[in-house]
Amino acid sequence: MITQFVITSGEQPKRLDVFLVNRERDISRSAVQRLIELGRIRVNDEVVKPSQKIRPGDKITMDVPKPEPLTLKGEAIPLEVLFEDDCLLVLNKPAGIVVHPAPGNWTGTLVNALLHHFQTSGGTVSTIGGKERPGLVHRLDKDTSGVMVIAKTDQAHRHLAAQFKHHTITRVYEALVYGVPKKGRGVIELAIGRDSKERKKFSARTSRPKASATEYHVDQRYGKIAAHVLLYPRTGRTHQLRVHLTSLGHPILGDQTYGGRKVCAIEQIEIPRVMLHARTLGFQHPVTSEGHEFTKLFPLDMEMISRTLESVSHGGFESKPL
Repeated sequence: MITQFVITSGEQPKRLDVFLVNRERDISRSAVQRLIELGRIRVNDEVVKPSQKIRPGDKITMDVPKPEPLTLKGEAIPLEVLFEDDCLLVLNKPAGIVVHPAPGNWTGTLVNALLHHFQTSGGTVSTIGGKERPGLVHRLDKDTSGVMVIAKTDQAHRHLAAQFKHHTITRVYEALVYGVPKKGRGVIELAIGRDSKERKKFSARTSRPKASATEYHVDQRYGKIAAHVLLYPRTGRTHQLRVHLTSLGHPILGDQTYGGRKVCAIEQIEIPRVMLHARTLGFQHPVTSEGHEFTKLFPLDMEMISRTLESVSHGGFESKPL
């Protein structure tokens, strides 16, 4: 659908994308930027950049295409739903499942499971994330288990995304780590970004560092071989917890990418995956404004590793809750 309008007198100069997001409440800033870059939004019939400053008298032309139907297919993959209403769904993601489709993983993802769930229940799902990421406000790595919130409407998506952006979301993770941090608690502050040499990794060795901080608390020691750590991320960078714990000298057990082979088997205990779990997620409901908080403790595989570590540590060191 094509719409046109002229910037009225008195309008202060501002970025085109910012102006349109404030004017068009039903479209996200990222969607506006994509449309501008595709030439579907023009100023005075010219292709411009999202940073273009608009001024009184400018003619804006918007050609917003109808939403394309999702080509992904729903799959009957079991979901552990913790809460659901008309605008959002909270679930406990199991380890081993990829969150959204991507090359090499077009099926068997959490998105495929969600599409099947909504198709059979008659529910809707937010389209802001695009065809491959419907409803996804945030994500967890394949090997990370735990609590996630899914947006069922665009309004809920925007509201929840704003909470993540402004760090008003309550998030608590737990991990089993290699060795025991010297300090029982502390804050890891390390700017990270995509690694300049190994593009699949994130580190402080980057051309685009982004400030990041993680608070940690050692909850239990397994002798000197490992520890159970609670993590409170103050920012939400990709692989932040994994990188920060590695920088502390205590990579997460099972995380070969950042800890090497030594963390995949400890005291002859085979570690089946990255021992990281999103334990608690709290947020303000997009419609009622009520506070919601959901907690899921250790999944079975982490519980078994924890018990085995405790048993092994009793052979030489006492396991002490702090």
